Amino acid sequence: MIRALACSALLAAPLAAQGSVFEDRNANGVRDAGEPGMAGVVVSDQEHVALTDSSGTYQLAPGGSGVVFVSLPRGFRATGPWWQPLIRGKRADFALAPAPEPRTLTFVHASDTHIQPSSAGRTVRLRALVDSIAPRFTIITGDLVRDALRVGEAEATGYYELFAREAAAFTAPVWTVPGNHEIFGVERTQSGVDPSHPLYGRAMYRRYRGPDYYSFNAGGVHFVALNTIDVDDQWYHGDVDSLQLAWLARDLAMIPATMPVVTFNHIPFYSVSEQLHGYTDGPPAPTLITVKGRTQFRHTVANAGDVIRSIGAGRYEIALAGHVHIGERIAFELGGRPLRFHQGAAIVSDTPSGPFVFPSGVTVYRVTDGRVDDGTFVPLMPRTP
Repeated sequence: MIRALACSALLAAPLAAQGSVFEDRNANGVRDAGEPGMAGVVVSDQEHVALTDSSGTYQLAPGGSGVVFVSLPRGFRATGPWWQPLIRGKRADFALAPAPEPRTLTFVHASDTHIQPSSAGRTVRLRALVDSIAPRFTIITGDLVRDALRVGEAEATGYYELFAREAAAFTAPVWTVPGNHEIFGVERTQSGVDPSHPLYGRAMYRRYRGPDYYSFNAGGVHFVALNTIDVDDQWYHGDVDSLQLAWLARDLAMIPATMPVVTFNHIPFYSVSEQLHGYTDGPPAPTLITVKGRTQFRHTVANAGDVIRSIGAGRYEIALAGHVHIGERIAFELGGRPLRFHQGAAIVSDTPSGPFVFPSGVTVYRVTDGRVDDGTFVPLMPRTP
């Protein structure tokens, strides 16, 4: 179900979020008599981060992005929406129900569905594959839709709505982040979209998918979704902006200092894909970009080091990303414990590059006692002899 934000809500003065988090013992999504508030649960508006008090109540100062979310605690699931638009005069309450975890749980990493009517069958196939694996949840690291970057509103929203219908049909939760193709209209010479449009840039993603960066907990791991798409005039590039970095510090302050962390985002922190694909200085997405007088690689995150320093290499389990359309694994050896950066293969198609053809597929990860294994690749389509 699409929870579209009213444009007026997005354009209004910053709101103060308030509400409660409660244990939904009959899992009906409504707070009934006798259902207690949950203390110590993290709630955020993508700027402020707060813990619920002993009665399950929270309040955030005015600000944020126009949405508020609950960072799901370990062993609980949302029985209603896990994020809501901020609407003046309306409380944002969150219903959670116990969801006991096994010692080892699995999750699936997929990426780059690029959905449109002609390719929707591949997302349907993804869902069938995921349902057969029966993971705790699925992560899809961006480029969900064919394009919102270079097209008008009608075409872009059609793709978003198609993705929303397909994602809603998965039997287990689907967590997403935006890719460059989700950032509405910013390549204005092609899209014809004015920057004053209420859904311009990140706003369209937030309308359909909610917060573009957030967190949740599972298997003793703190999962952090990041938006690694920044825009300079009409051109996207890899970066985690300063507002998001400030939020990340506040979010991490709410968990134990030793708790393992997994990040997932679209443009990767590090990748060797440019060596495979080859250097290009032509449109639509050249290898290099100059931002504020500094030339940098466009298809990796320019300030990846800031993110890693915020988290701390000692508790960084793995960084998951997409964008490059190849299954890629990079590990940096740091005193006996590797720091891993894994990129997922594209769902939309196999990817030829240089002497190789990289198959479409997903990676299945297992989490045991807060540790994430190296994953197992599963092709999207059965391989023929």
